[in-house]
Amino acid sequence: MKRHGIPPKKIKENLAIDNIRIETGFYYFRNNSREGRREENGDRSMENTNFIIPLAIALIMYGIGLNLKFKNFERVFIYPKAILLGLMSQVILLPIIAFLMAWLLPIDPLYKVGIVLIASAPGGTASNLVTAMLKGRVALSVSMTSFNSFIILLSIPFYVSTALYLFLGKETEISLSFQNTVQEILLTVVIPVILGVLTNEYGPQKIIRIMKKPLRIILPALLLIVFAYALFFDDIGQPAEFLGNIELLIPLILFNFITMYMGYKVAQIAHLKARDRYTIAVEMGLQNAALAIFIATQILENSEISLVAILYSSFTFFSTWGIAWLMKHYPAAFEKRPWPFQKRSEEIQ
Repeated sequence: MKRHGIPPKKIKENLAIDNIRIETGFYYFRNNSREGRREENGDRSMENTNFIIPLAIALIMYGIGLNLKFKNFERVFIYPKAILLGLMSQVILLPIIAFLMAWLLPIDPLYKVGIVLIASAPGGTASNLVTAMLKGRVALSVSMTSFNSFIILLSIPFYVSTALYLFLGKETEISLSFQNTVQEILLTVVIPVILGVLTNEYGPQKIIRIMKKPLRIILPALLLIVFAYALFFDDIGQPAEFLGNIELLIPLILFNFITMYMGYKVAQIAHLKARDRYTIAVEMGLQNAALAIFIATQILENSEISLVAILYSSFTFFSTWGIAWLMKHYPAAFEKRPWPFQKRSEEIQ
């Protein structure tokens, strides 16, 4: 593999992800190409992954739904300002920041593509759970996750193809499967959350109240177990050496902070309430790294591009939670110099 290029056989091809497993936070795929069919042993391990990961994510989303009522979602769509602004921030502002950073940073062009790729991926279960842990607007977070998981059918091919052309001079088309995307979003997000909400609305309240307290610990622990399994026991990429990639790790930490800060400020300018602001910031900060890793390693066949997502996924759950916690408890630190047409936080609480 050439360091600064995509393998020749992939140039000018239409690259399709035929069978998508979307676990809203962790994306897994079955590769239907000839190369994928040759790896029989890998396919067997993927069978376990394709069962364990979706089940665990569905359980987490069910637990999140237990803390919601249908009226929470009604507010999201009756007053759609927050979700529209959040989706625009994710789909437009986040990739713009990625392109600007990639353009300015003196790093390998492959890493520049990797930054755009990770920015193009949506949030997921991790962002929903962090929002729930911080008592943000969980219904808004879940709604943004669901809608953005459909938008990526268009946004990822566009942004990744543009990055490949700008930074590597390659013309590559990528397509995602609509049918499988819909199926996986329904099975791992929509249906589990609805079942959780129905249980909360109509189930035995005494038992539900007993369940909610331990779920505050169980759900984050389950997500961390899923993340560890995905990172260390599934073949999703190369191991990341932090000290050996410090020149890339520091810009990624900065990228995580900048994207969250910009999401927060845009929501503040729009006069959204405090809970909306840090909820949108969390969605900006947590990206679906496994999807980016798959596209880099299996579709573009370049492990160096995937290194960005591997490094990014290793710290963003904790850094995003920490930054959002500060935004919730010390909003003045992020609003010291409000722009002239902004209202201060105390005016809109």
